[in-house]
Amino acid sequence: MNTPLCKYLRTKKMFVPVHEAEALTEAAEAGTEADAFYWCNCTLSEIGADDKPAHLRACIPGRICFKE
Repeated sequence: MNTPLCKYLRTKKMFVPVHEAEALTEAAEAGTEADAFYWCNCTLSEIGADDKPAHLRACIPGRICFKE
């Protein structure tokens, strides 16, 4: 996945030290992102600051709340 993701996007895998580095890239490449749960670290919920879902495919440039 070459599209930059919002720095506030989170998933549980990011908190497992051996998986931290590939937490977001591996899911995108394997197409397994549907199985993962994502949240916005600003709102601490599955809804981002712009009231839209936080997701690997949604938290990209062009979104109002996106931060690189």
